Amino acid sequence: AVLVESLLVFSTVLSVHAAVWDRFSWCAVALAVQAFYVQFKWDRLLQLGGAVFQFRGAANSGLLPASMVIPLLGVVMKERCRAAGSVYFERFGVVVASTGMLLALFLSVLAVGITKPVPTNTCILTGIAGSVIIYTMKHSLTVSEVIEVLEVLLIFVYLSMILLYLLPRCFTPGEALLVLGGVSFVLNQLIKRSLNVVEGRGDPIDFFLLVAVVGVVLLGLFFTVLFIFMDSGTWISSMFFHMMTAVLGLGVIMPWLYRLIQRNPLFWLLQFLFQTQTRLYLLVYWTFLAASACAVVFYQNAKRSSESKKHQASTITRKYFHFIVVATYVPGLIYDRQLLYVAAVLCLAVFIFLEYVRYFRIKPFGQTLRHLLSLFLDERDSGPLILTHIYLLLGMSLPVWLFPRSCAPKGTLPGAGALVPYSGVLAVGVGDTIASVFGSTMGEIKWPGTKKTFEGTMTAVFAQIIAVALILIFDSSVNLNSSYAWILASVTLVSLLEAYTTQIDNLLLPLYLQIMLM
Repeated sequence: AVLVESLLVFSTVLSVHAAVWDRFSWCAVALAVQAFYVQFKWDRLLQLGGAVFQFRGAANSGLLPASMVIPLLGVVMKERCRAAGSVYFERFGVVVASTGMLLALFLSVLAVGITKPVPTNTCILTGIAGSVIIYTMKHSLTVSEVIEVLEVLLIFVYLSMILLYLLPRCFTPGEALLVLGGVSFVLNQLIKRSLNVVEGRGDPIDFFLLVAVVGVVLLGLFFTVLFIFMDSGTWISSMFFHMMTAVLGLGVIMPWLYRLIQRNPLFWLLQFLFQTQTRLYLLVYWTFLAASACAVVFYQNAKRSSESKKHQASTITRKYFHFIVVATYVPGLIYDRQLLYVAAVLCLAVFIFLEYVRYFRIKPFGQTLRHLLSLFLDERDSGPLILTHIYLLLGMSLPVWLFPRSCAPKGTLPGAGALVPYSGVLAVGVGDTIASVFGSTMGEIKWPGTKKTFEGTMTAVFAQIIAVALILIFDSSVNLNSSYAWILASVTLVSLLEAYTTQIDNLLLPLYLQIMLM
């Protein structure tokens, strides 16, 4: 299974390399080769329990698929923005690619360093790949860009040491690279933009995303340290939690956002949300869907209490939420992507805040949330945090957030790139859902080395092709320019990756589909 997963990742890397064919795509190939070898060292460390931190069990390290996501995103963003004539974002793509390669190399060196006896061949391979990447960075990056890349690496090292210690069994090494690497990059971008504020420059919704992500992470770190010294389940601690959340929100996050967007954030948000009648209709519709999702949770819990205390939600029941999320995102993508962008940021902040309330058992809702959500746990929620619903939201939202709007003058990219914002809907909302439902109910032929079925994968590919056809009908901005073969190949590759990967597919699949479509 690991070998097939690696083959699928290599196919993606070589596809990007063939399309781009520059020094950075060669570096991506070198990084993929060394990550393939180092991945086995990480897997061995996880099996022997010598991986320094406690990582999520029942999964391989996932180093190769995770290592290639950020570098490939940077490479394809650089190419798209170069073609559009946007020099600033072309350089931004170079920085993203270089940062991703350096973070992946750091994890590789860490694995090689703690493996006993020292794996000589892997050390040589890592050294060669590292030399190629550093030589390329030396001749491609300016001094300020090199400093920026090193800043992200420094933030990543400290965040990893803190969060992997505080949150055992929540991530595999690959998932830690993706999540903590992304948070490190966002934090560095926020610091950089806060120090270089130019009035009128930058889109407020981009600043809103940066501040929201950094704000909820800092909030979590603050309370994690605080509740080491006091019991979080008492009423006094709960009152202190709510009071300090208000203080940090109104006293730190709001002024920070005000400095960046040069206006009152609350007034800006209200004006933005109710700017047009379409937005009002979308907000009412989304409120109805949120109420429906809550109703599913309450109904399933009532069913559990009447049947058995050990009753767990089935795969099909969990996929109800995927259908609800598809129904949420598709109208937003068709009618108002900016509103969807901001609504997804707000939803992410609310999800993470509610997870803090559940994790710290904050009164009055902490214990209730623990009881309600325990019904929907699966083997991937083996740590103290429940992250699968947050990963689902991220998987649907990242293609919207990462879409290079400045490199798409008409609001859409040419050819298959027009489907980039739909990557989450196609890969997770349609493909993963259909594969799980049909595979678990009608699947008989299993893929070698996995629990996934041939029937599930094939129906997922077929369903995504139908979804693309429906997008073409209902979204007039999408024009594929006869790139149907590439779309079919991309969808098939990502569906096969879903069958073979043991990583969080809600997070990984949309990013790989986005890379292929871009």
